[in-house]
Amino acid sequence: MSIKERSGCPISLSLELLGDRWTLLIIRDLAFAGKRHFREFLQSDEGISSRTLAERLQTLVDEGILTRSDDPSHGLKAIYRLTEAGIDLLPVLATLGAWGSKYRKADDTLARVANDLAAGGQPALERIKEKLRAEHQG
Repeated sequence: MSIKERSGCPISLSLELLGDRWTLLIIRDLAFAGKRHFREFLQSDEGISSRTLAERLQTLVDEGILTRSDDPSHGLKAIYRLTEAGIDLLPVLATLGAWGSKYRKADDTLARVANDLAAGGQPALERIKEKLRAEHQG
């Protein structure tokens, strides 16, 4: 997935990187589901193909949203982690989750989680960002 910037508009620039469904779902899985390995992402309910997943992960690494490192416990596995830029997407995910729980037919349990996160405001987001920093950046 090559990113060709067409405009200097910040919204357009963000959408050129994040504007497909798979990219934000990968970030969601890293932030909320604790997924770190390729196979774990493939097991998400949405059913991403291995080719699309590989392309999106590489783009996210190339763009500085994720890091990729070798898994010391398994020579053929890689571990993906969020960078600060990736962690800073948390408010975007929280807002999308709150919107989706309000206007779409969301799972009741997941909608409650999204609404609780949104209702917690900036303090809740900062607590989760600190937790993600500890988990992803050591």
